[in-house]
Amino acid sequence: MASLGTMEWRKSSFSNSDDNCVEVGRGDGVTAVRDSKDRDGAVLAFDARAWANFLDGIRTGRVG
Repeated sequence: MASLGTMEWRKSSFSNSDDNCVEVGRGDGVTAVRDSKDRDGAVLAFDARAWANFLDGIRTGRVG
């Protein structure tokens, strides 16, 4: 798994100006999500299959 410290993180395109959003980082076979207000806090990490299933759930309305 990629080191979380070396991941390139990006903010959600839906984020607002006061930093209330999530950031997504991608690495070797893993996608990670963290709170932009607490970059040293908890991180959720997904393998490629779980991330694809999560995104599909959002797109189809099963998640959200």
